Amino acid sequence: MKKLRNLVTGGAGFIGSHLVDKIMKKGEKVISVDNFCTGHKNNLRRWIDDPNFEIIKHNIIEPIEIEVDKIWHLACPASPNFYQSNPIETAKTSFIGTLNMLNLAKAKNAKFLISSTSEIYGNPEIHPQVESYKGLVNPIGIRSCYDEGKRIAESLCFDYSRMYGTDIRVARIFNTYGPRMNPNDGRVISNFIVQALNGQKLTLYGEGIQTRSFCYIDDIVDGLDKLMDTDLIGPVNLGNPTEKKIIEIAKIIIEKINPDVGMIKKKLPQDDPMRRKPCIKLAQEKLSWFPKVDIYEGIDRTISYFKSILN
Repeated sequence: MKKLRNLVTGGAGFIGSHLVDKIMKKGEKVISVDNFCTGHKNNLRRWIDDPNFEIIKHNIIEPIEIEVDKIWHLACPASPNFYQSNPIETAKTSFIGTLNMLNLAKAKNAKFLISSTSEIYGNPEIHPQVESYKGLVNPIGIRSCYDEGKRIAESLCFDYSRMYGTDIRVARIFNTYGPRMNPNDGRVISNFIVQALNGQKLTLYGEGIQTRSFCYIDDIVDGLDKLMDTDLIGPVNLGNPTEKKIIEIAKIIIEKINPDVGMIKKKLPQDDPMRRKPCIKLAQEKLSWFPKVDIYEGIDRTISYFKSILN
């Protein structure tokens, strides 16, 4: 029986590499495409010599010709530190890169799944966020290269579905954490853990009362896998509906790592959402999906990972 060929763009990244693990364990073939601007080949080292695995260094803003059955389109910097450092490249990745991958899906009659984002909702006026909410995004702000980039990427997906019958799936991923996060990406949990392990005060933006809903990486990958295997087009929210204040996360990490480190406060960044929490009713009903790893267990696993790479 022919093994399915999976293309994972951004396959050396945080979410992408965990997705590669999941697919490889099924015994399918995986081609990871990554330009390594934020991903690391080390994240895929366990598969390098496996005959079912191939890694290609390539920037998806240039077309690529590959025989493939499924495309998992995850390529795009997702951390504000990274996507704001080169906003034009970020926008090009979302628009031109997605266009190229959709053209490949159309040519090969491949299933296509895109990892969109909760940033679609901007600084939301409704809470929790449901998929039908249109969002409140600043189109000219410092985050717009990513926010608006993902919005046009979603638009392209649905246009290809309507015009060409492309078999699409759209996942809106909320805050995700776990092993293989980049220690320099500036995201809340990785930032706090690295600072605490280094004996530094934790950087709190604003008063820390803004909220996020943090989902462990294994749960997100499970949701992506379930979405690809159903007929649900989406968009569908994937995230943990347990809402936490940022200052609560800081206190958990301080208690687990070093009770002697404190916190310092800095100005809240422009367009930083004050509340973020997914409504996951659609994922529960259509995918039978719900996050299983609670924040305390997930943080323990993430701390162990950072201890292993920082020592």
